[in-house]
Amino acid sequence: MISLIKKIFTKDDIGEPPYDYELLVSLPESEYPRYLKKMFKGMTGKELNLRHPKTFNEKIQWIKLYDNKQQKSELTDKVKVREWVREKIGEKYLKPVLWIGDKFEDIPFNTLPCSFIIKANHGCKWQYKIKNKEEFVKEKALFNYIKERFNGWMSQTFFPWAGFEMQYKGIEPKIIIEPILIDEEKTYPIEYEIYCFNGEPKLYQKIEYSIPARVSVYNEDFSESELILSPEYIKENEPPTQTIKEAVEKSKILSKGFKLVRVDWLLYKNQIYFNEMTFTPFSGFFRIDEKTNKKLGKMLKL
Repeated sequence: MISLIKKIFTKDDIGEPPYDYELLVSLPESEYPRYLKKMFKGMTGKELNLRHPKTFNEKIQWIKLYDNKQQKSELTDKVKVREWVREKIGEKYLKPVLWIGDKFEDIPFNTLPCSFIIKANHGCKWQYKIKNKEEFVKEKALFNYIKERFNGWMSQTFFPWAGFEMQYKGIEPKIIIEPILIDEEKTYPIEYEIYCFNGEPKLYQKIEYSIPARVSVYNEDFSESELILSPEYIKENEPPTQTIKEAVEKSKILSKGFKLVRVDWLLYKNQIYFNEMTFTPFSGFFRIDEKTNKKLGKMLKL
């Protein structure tokens, strides 16, 4: 994201290099629309119409600025959201947790299993997958690098780097460690993404993160969708399974009351586990064709 900031903004926008994080995070909210318009132009090549948004990408920008329920921050928090999911749909849908704490230095590596994922609760993709704990701890250069990254993340908020995704603002930073959930017979994880518009599941994706990644896309009635949200993935025509139907059913409960949320799930041993609530997918910078962009925009009512 730093390279993107350098590419899009000039020194007149955010000062001299290296484009200080402190300047972005201290911007008054009245400046967010101006900066967001420049970022949108740089990412999509199009002008952003906030007054009369029509496309999916435009409406996500509007949501970022003008639909900021406090509950969104609580449900974006990867720690706090667990209690909400427990109350709404039950404990069985929560992934196991190995440790939660405030500092990387406090992580009890001696008691952790061989492999695990270390995450920051207040950002997107602020995480590392550790496949072999002993090798990781012994490799001091890598260990210290990841420690420094987490120490940096623990002192920052994610929202300015992500294109002013306001739901990340105000989350108390934590570190959460989870087991790696991949079936023994599989090499890559399988995830479900359930796009919910105005509290109703409307578009579903099954993604297998193989190399290259493969995706099946379904309409509301589980028919094959012509829409392509992930053009970089190979599109497949795989029949919907009972597990994705279950994910849709539970997503309808979790999405109630929100204009837009993508509810993300992980499939492990034929059991679905809640992954996260994504309120502004891809920060509204989808690289999708204009037909898809407009169709999804019509589906989303502001």
